[in-house]
Amino acid sequence: MKEINVTVIGSGSTYCPELIDGFLKARDSLKIKRIAFMDIDERKRTIVGNLCLRMLKNAGIECETLLTDNLDLALKGADFVVTQIRVGKLPARHLDETIPLKYDLIGQETTGIGGFFKALRTIPVMANITSRMEAICPDAWLINFTNPSGIITEYVLNHTKIKCIGLCNVPINMLDDVKAAVGDKADITYLGLNHLSWISSVLVDGEEMLPKLFEPGFAPTVMKNIHDDGFDVDCCLHSAHGFPSSYLQYYYSRDKKLEHLKESEQSRAQVCMEIEEDLLKMYADEQLVEKPALLDLRGGHKYSLAAVSLIDSIANDKQDVHVVNIKNAGTLDFMADDDIVEIAAVVGKDGAKPVAVRKDAYTRHMVGLMRIVKDYEKYTVEAAVTGSDDAALNALMLHPLIGDYARARACYEEMKEAHKQYLPEFYNK
Repeated sequence: MKEINVTVIGSGSTYCPELIDGFLKARDSLKIKRIAFMDIDERKRTIVGNLCLRMLKNAGIECETLLTDNLDLALKGADFVVTQIRVGKLPARHLDETIPLKYDLIGQETTGIGGFFKALRTIPVMANITSRMEAICPDAWLINFTNPSGIITEYVLNHTKIKCIGLCNVPINMLDDVKAAVGDKADITYLGLNHLSWISSVLVDGEEMLPKLFEPGFAPTVMKNIHDDGFDVDCCLHSAHGFPSSYLQYYYSRDKKLEHLKESEQSRAQVCMEIEEDLLKMYADEQLVEKPALLDLRGGHKYSLAAVSLIDSIANDKQDVHVVNIKNAGTLDFMADDDIVEIAAVVGKDGAKPVAVRKDAYTRHMVGLMRIVKDYEKYTVEAAVTGSDDAALNALMLHPLIGDYARARACYEEMKEAHKQYLPEFYNK
């Protein structure tokens, strides 16, 4: 059994008990020697952290524990660092979701101009975290769940020396849905970017089963944080020729999504604030020793399974397959080698090695969207690192959900001012 030291940055997240639950379920292969819970929010760090401690104690797990706001102290001796931070917390997300609506732009926390500003706020903080990791635990693995996960991983792997794998719970939910429909033995091809992905082939005994996923009766899981407007079968089967992730509803049904967001009485951030407060009240109950069912309403379904199984594979050199965000490294011939893509990879002690993708398993439609959105992501990282308005506006003009310059520029200026305290590269020149 492998002993590991784990540091959770952003441990005040109400998702954190989900992560601990995952470690408890993996106790036969992973032994926690030390776990540090780090967060700058004292209230949430204390409430959530104490529940996590009770969960460990109730399960009979004896390990060293630490609750702290000191990053350096938390990183000491870490083998794995899990990042799940939200810079500006839910009030900043509310701004990301509501300001764009004034300009007839979709407001969403990971894509479009909302996701763009979440990345701008997050990258400077990730720069500090990775800098301290390089000084304190340079051999540790960074498992990044912080959204937008693909862009954050793009920054870490191309601008720091840290070993990093980006992770999301969307792929594991999609793959499980498909396996439930066609069987566990299916050979499934999954590819794309984070929150821009498809299942493009489903082979069972050599027969392509993808069209069956669009037949009546198949009900894919839509992430809890996305209003389900459905997908047009002709668009997905005949144009994209792939089974899309929930987030592609923003691309394929833009007008419907914008209309729904404008008509909603609350932003998703406001809904999450209410859920979070209810969860914190539950967590504060000293009799509670397990994660409550209400947590599933936050959209993090199977988050712990994705995170802990990945850590288990690295720690125990399992050489099994996970869908992760890593460098393309020649896997998809239409993407650059250093582009971060979301693909299947064999994971062991040396990290993630991409699984080859058949050239007939993706379409021009997928290629086109991935390339343009990747250029948007590259410009976003450049803007966050340099504080360049030119790079920022180039990013916004490339993104398929934005486009119109006058609206993009006006929205950008308002959002930049609204998030001023979190954008040091733009304001501290």
